[in-house]
Amino acid sequence: MTIVNDIKPRGTDSAYVNDKPFDEAKAELEKAHYHIPSLEENAQLRIQEGKDAYVSRNGNWVKEDFLYVPGKDKVIFTKNSPIMLHPKEATQAHRDGKEFYVSQEDLDEALTNSIEIPYSQKPIPTNRFGQDEITLFAFGDNAKSYGEFLKDAKINEMPIVSASKDYADKQSQTFARKLWFRGLGGRSGLGGCSGSLHSDYRSRGVRSEVASATEPHENFSGNESEIIKYSQILSNVRNGSLPNSQLEEVIGFLDKLR
Repeated sequence: MTIVNDIKPRGTDSAYVNDKPFDEAKAELEKAHYHIPSLEENAQLRIQEGKDAYVSRNGNWVKEDFLYVPGKDKVIFTKNSPIMLHPKEATQAHRDGKEFYVSQEDLDEALTNSIEIPYSQKPIPTNRFGQDEITLFAFGDNAKSYGEFLKDAKINEMPIVSASKDYADKQSQTFARKLWFRGLGGRSGLGGCSGSLHSDYRSRGVRSEVASATEPHENFSGNESEIIKYSQILSNVRNGSLPNSQLEEVIGFLDKLR
């Protein structure tokens, strides 16, 4: 299966890959100018598309990781993902039936943008997403509105599922697992317990409306710097601030995209 572009741009454009391990799917998505979404981006996408949309009903990998430190009584939930830095190595570790162990350097970086979650963490009520420190960290500015979105979908609480402390304590060093953002059938839970990056699970990518509009077609010969330049110009078009001197230049660029 190739990339499936199931969400056309009206704010955020998104696509997914269903039949490749994480490292291969990530590379394929990035080649098409998508990036793996953060939880905040993914939540916004679900709000944008509605509760019955494919992106809402089905889960996918997201940018964040759970980190497990032997002997520690809490899980580290980080936005500075070691797996995103080393997707091939992490996926290969899972192919080999092993954990992806984190270097001290990557752990130090991960800790700079993280929060701790007790192994005994209870499901978080959706009516408290705008107040709870975990959901505020996870969903950022979209925390309260995503909680309301789930409430409207008859979901009253969101579970957080991690590997067990007993298992983590048996490991020789800190390891990372990629976060799986469950679909609404799974109460939109955060699943950090899967060591299955090598499996053909769903990887989703997102890109801005401008990036989608400027994706090269088969007959487009421009380079990356040209794409960036005209992305900025098209942004000015949307904002109503395009100088008349650039009008002819924009028309020539759009001709390339036909």
